[in-house]
Amino acid sequence: MPEPIEDVTFHDEDWYAEDLTDRHYVRCTFRRVDLTEATSRGAVFDGCTFGDVLFNVSRHTDSAFTRCVFTRCNLFEAAFTGCKLVGSTFDRCDLRPLTVDGGDWSFVTLTGADLRGARLTGVRMRETDLAGVDLTGAAVRGVDLSDVQWRGARLSGADLRGSDLTGLDPTAVQRAGAVIDAVQAVALAHALGFDVRG
Repeated sequence: MPEPIEDVTFHDEDWYAEDLTDRHYVRCTFRRVDLTEATSRGAVFDGCTFGDVLFNVSRHTDSAFTRCVFTRCNLFEAAFTGCKLVGSTFDRCDLRPLTVDGGDWSFVTLTGADLRGARLTGVRMRETDLAGVDLTGAAVRGVDLSDVQWRGARLSGADLRGSDLTGLDPTAVQRAGAVIDAVQAVALAHALGFDVRG
C-alpha cells in the first residue's frame, strides 16, 4: 500500500476511467470529480467527502469507503463487490440502479434513498439506517439486516429471501408483494404476536 494522501482537496478534475487500484486517501475532499467508469481494487478512502461526484458505471472491488460522506453524487449503475463502507452517509445521491455484492455496509446512513431495482446480495448491513428508503422491486438476498432502522421504508415487490429481518416491524413498512421465505414468515409472524405451531 503506498503512502496515504491526506487532507487534499480535488476540484473539477476529470478522472474518467481512472484506475484507482491500491490508492489510499485520508480525510480528502472530492468536489465535482468525474469518476465515470473508474475502477478500484484494494483502494482505501477513509473519512473522505464526495460532493457532486460522478461514479457512473464505476466498478469497485475489495475497496474501502469508511466514514465517508457522499452528497449529491451520481452512482448510476455503480457496482461494489466485497467493499467496506462502514459508517458512511449518502445524502441526496442518485443510487439507481446500484449493485452491491458482499462486503460490509454496517452503520451506513441511507435515509430516504431511492434504491428501486437495486441488487444487494450477501452484504452485511447491520444497524444501517434505511428509514424512508424505497426498495420497490429490489433484490435484497442473503443480506444481514439485523437491527436496521426500517421506519417508513417501501419494500413493495422486493425479494427479501434469505435476509435477516430481525427487528423488522411489518406494520411500519409498505410491503405489498414483497417476497420472503418460510423461515422469515415464521419470524415475522412472531413479530406480530402470533404463536406459530406445526
